[in-house]
Amino acid sequence: MKVAILFDGASAYATKPDQLILGTVEAIEKSLVSEGNEVGYVPVYQDGKWIEKMRRGKFDLAFNMCEGIDGIATLESAVISVLELFKIPFTGASSYTTAVCLRKHVINGLLAKAGLPIPRFAAIRRGDPLVSVGFPAIVKPAAEDASLGVEQRSVVRNTRQLAARVDAMLELWDEVLIQRYVEGREVNVGVLGDTVLPIAEIDFGKMPAGRWRIVTYQSKWSTGSVDDVGAEPRCPARLSAKVATETRRVALRAWKLAGGFGYGRVDMRIDANGQPWILEVNANPDIAPDAGLARMARVAGIE
Repeated sequence: MKVAILFDGASAYATKPDQLILGTVEAIEKSLVSEGNEVGYVPVYQDGKWIEKMRRGKFDLAFNMCEGIDGIATLESAVISVLELFKIPFTGASSYTTAVCLRKHVINGLLAKAGLPIPRFAAIRRGDPLVSVGFPAIVKPAAEDASLGVEQRSVVRNTRQLAARVDAMLELWDEVLIQRYVEGREVNVGVLGDTVLPIAEIDFGKMPAGRWRIVTYQSKWSTGSVDDVGAEPRCPARLSAKVATETRRVALRAWKLAGGFGYGRVDMRIDANGQPWILEVNANPDIAPDAGLARMARVAGIE
């Protein structure tokens, strides 16, 4: 099979290359080649030249690793739309699912209307009146991924802190999400096809006292930082059978309501009563060899 690996070329081949993207692409290439496939790189840029390369390349499949163009997450679904337009088979979720899941307030509304557990939330733009969802609350970009914009100071305890954080965020983003913070355990639920992979948990046991037990941008991308050391992934999660069953049910239901297929990840918090709450549905999660989804797959016995 002739496979094209699509990825954000503007980020991967920037002046300061994104080595995480390149490392993942190389790992995927190695795996595909080992199974006898012919692999070609198709870096995606805003000039659109990659489209002609796809059309002329006569690829059997596009392995889609493009999470945006030049780091702009909202362009992620546009890349998938091109593949759909030209009827090129591709891995991962559809443009619809990707677009809906990226816009946190949209997917939250869809899931809440279906009766799934979503912490109280509100979306705010410049000029909108401040909305309180109760405290503590967390403020984050309404349409970003990879925990961009999520810091320790994202969690606020009162109206004064909320107003200050919203104002600061709106200097950088057009729309932000305010959501009630759920005290409790944080878990990640991977979905592969119709199968729920072993549940993973973020172990906050090493998070210093006084810091919020959340996964920040530093947790994910600053190796050795306080937030990284304090948010250690563990799989499988140590959950009771009852809580695990309900967590899997809610995650799979959310994924299906979002139109998900292929693979995805649902991030959740579990409160003191064992109730899982949906934080995010990720339609294009990181599948690097050391990332969460690959870790879950290994526990399930998948290479």
